[in-house]
Amino acid sequence: MKDIRLIVATHKKFQMPKDQNLYLPLHVGREGKEDLGYKGDNTGDHISALNPYYCELTGLYWAWKNLDCDYLGLVHYRRYFTVKRRKFSPEMVIDDVILNQSQLEELLDQADILVPKKRRYYIETLYSHYAHTHDVKHLEVTREILTEIHPKDVPVFDRVLKQRSGYMFNMFIMKKALADRYCQWLFPIIDELYRRLDLTAYSAFDARLFGRISERLFNVWLAKQKAIVKEVPFMYMEKVNLFQKGKSFLAAKFFGKKYGQSF
Repeated sequence: MKDIRLIVATHKKFQMPKDQNLYLPLHVGREGKEDLGYKGDNTGDHISALNPYYCELTGLYWAWKNLDCDYLGLVHYRRYFTVKRRKFSPEMVIDDVILNQSQLEELLDQADILVPKKRRYYIETLYSHYAHTHDVKHLEVTREILTEIHPKDVPVFDRVLKQRSGYMFNMFIMKKALADRYCQWLFPIIDELYRRLDLTAYSAFDARLFGRISERLFNVWLAKQKAIVKEVPFMYMEKVNLFQKGKSFLAAKFFGKKYGQSF
């Protein structure tokens, strides 16, 4: 049996999988917050206090530094890998739709890295979509940092941001040793970005930009790997307002209205 740990990043009480040897509920941003009854990301070596900015990355950092396992994955309280993509219904039982141990083992025998199905933007590139929905300065400063500390990665960064699709949500499953290498590459970039940006005038929503930038950076890192990558369906465990999501996307694209909330 493969030793797999999937951290379930959450900031609130929610339906959790029964198999918590496989799925580990992790209260991200636990530092200074009410105890939800889950493991907190403020134990051991941690950056829990940065959660208002880093989002689920504080959970990834905690898992990188504190978990001993053969395979590491990151999912969310409301977003999981599954056998096939399904539409949420209130009657759903989470354990009936998410991947179990044997299904994950079979998939990991086929690939080095499991990722969610690509999000396709069609009329946008990864760069233009970010520029229309958020402050493009975030990407520009990220590129400056790469130029300084990983200059060979800059052409990859430029190429990836011209794509019209990408693996989003900071979701993945891979060998822990490979995840460690990813974190060793990612966090120095994100930490330097945090040092360089002045966040004093940012709203709580806008300040969470580091999680969004890391989604793009994950695609950059993947493009550099000589690894077998397999796309896996995923589903939401909450109702998603697709009409509002699409409306906001078009408003950002054609009328310059930045996103002001998550969907």
